[in-house]
Amino acid sequence: MSHEYPIEYDWTTNGRHTLSNASQDLLAQMPDKIEVTSYAKENSQLRDAIRKFIGKYQHHKPEIVLRFVNPDAVPDEMRNLGISVNGEIIIHYQGRSEHVMSDEEQVFTNALQRLARNQERWIAFVEGHGERNVLGDKNHDMGEWVKQLFNQGYRVQSINLIDTQTIPDNTEILIIAGPRIDYLPGEVEIIINYINDGGNLLWLQEPGPLYNLDALAKVLSLEFYNGTVIDYAGQLIGINDPTISLITKTLYSPHPLTDGFEFTTLFPMARAIKLLESRIWTAKPLLNTGDHTWNETTKLKDTVEFNKDSDTLGPLTIGISLEREVETKEEELVVQQQRIVVLGDGDFLSNTYLANSGNNELGTRIVNWLSSDDEFIPIPPKVSNDIQLSISPIILGIIGILFLFVLPAILIAVGITIGLKRKNQ
Repeated sequence: MSHEYPIEYDWTTNGRHTLSNASQDLLAQMPDKIEVTSYAKENSQLRDAIRKFIGKYQHHKPEIVLRFVNPDAVPDEMRNLGISVNGEIIIHYQGRSEHVMSDEEQVFTNALQRLARNQERWIAFVEGHGERNVLGDKNHDMGEWVKQLFNQGYRVQSINLIDTQTIPDNTEILIIAGPRIDYLPGEVEIIINYINDGGNLLWLQEPGPLYNLDALAKVLSLEFYNGTVIDYAGQLIGINDPTISLITKTLYSPHPLTDGFEFTTLFPMARAIKLLESRIWTAKPLLNTGDHTWNETTKLKDTVEFNKDSDTLGPLTIGISLEREVETKEEELVVQQQRIVVLGDGDFLSNTYLANSGNNELGTRIVNWLSSDDEFIPIPPKVSNDIQLSISPIILGIIGILFLFVLPAILIAVGITIGLKRKNQ
């Protein structure tokens, strides 16, 4: 009966084994089948935990199908999909997919909400000035990161501003990824017009010249330091290159983008950024180096030393965010949030360094924040506050006597009584 007609009750204080109302409402708005694929090794404990977690969603939507794939049996598929964690989950819905690497309800439900959206999210990479190849597989390219963007449901296109003469209207995020050739004045004007119209931007600027993007920096009220950030902290973990800056969780500024982010990130050949006073932008630092770092302005050699006359001592800012509210008029006047992230490095998202520690996760967070995906369903974590039973020593003594002496005595007495009755019969 219990197998054919299962009935469950959640008697925990805060209902930690039950989906929140927000998750249940979202499932009700998703009529089609949801396919969940978990790339988990044949470990019964891990797979059972995933079944239990997905089972909470299946209880409210039986059309959720869960299947497991042994990652050791499909190495090519793992590489093509960018699977990096044992137990990583891919959710498929209406031809779109999302990767999930956590068993937290908020993470999984927000992934479902991204899939429930019908509109396509386009990311445009500017090309034609020696920028990083978005589909390339060389060390300098960003093909692996772009593959992750595809897996998260984004659509990616490269645009040459000389050919298009404009930035497509459906662009969710414009990315400038480390140019090495000067922009033409007309191209800079197109980018600035895009910013003035409320477009979101990710600007990855390497040490060296700005290649005629000085006007863009002026519009954003920021300046780049001349030189390269030097950080010898990497020697503690075997990194002998002082031009690789290590950012640990204590160096992330309070920001929705870095909230709860605890991974260390690596930034090779980073450039420091200085925020200027602005009445237009709400600017916040994102990534800061330690006070042991400095900005080296001289030519890099095998050994570099701090020169107080020409170098700038840390902490230094190598990543900032800019926000403001802009009015856009489509069918009616709408106020929307414009978001921009500027980083003094692009190598951390290249094929060489993407898989290092938290680089990939940080890149994902930046894109999600720029596309306003932080405004998802807020589901507070459910704390297990009813798992302890407090009993006084007197009650514990009574319970001990009851189970050790009273109950055995009762059972013995019942047994003797039944035996005597049978004997008399």
